Amino acid sequence: MIIDKLENATLYFGINDRIKKALNYIQQTDFKKLDLGKHNIDGDTIYALVYEYTTKHPDNSFLEAHRNYIDIQYIFEGIEQIGLTTLENQRAVKTYNSADDYELFDETYSLISLKKGLFAIFFPDDLHMPGIKMGNPSTVKKVVVKVRI
Repeated sequence: MIIDKLENATLYFGINDRIKKALNYIQQTDFKKLDLGKHNIDGDTIYALVYEYTTKHPDNSFLEAHRNYIDIQYIFEGIEQIGLTTLENQRAVKTYNSADDYELFDETYSLISLKKGLFAIFFPDDLHMPGIKMGNPSTVKKVVVKVRI
């Protein structure tokens, strides 16, 4: 997992060319002008999902993991908390869905805050639960760039 300010994105370009391309896309795109939903960057290898939602209490949420994609999550409006822990040998509460590349876990986690201008990179070993409220529920606008491994 990586959490940083967008202006530091170039520090992570060396991880691989796909992550570099995804971070460049985030840096160069005005997401306020994009419609919600899916936007192709490089076919099914790299694509963006633009969301707007209200943060929630974590009681009915689960941690998620992906096997085939890395998530790069960037907040362009608002603030949320994200639950995090490391995938080790935990058992999924919802088995792997290969069509949507996710499985769900009910585990103990730590919280981080992600606010406007910050991004997080979640690798397959990073269980994450986005969309958690800080105090009262609030509106978040976010892009998740999916990068095929």
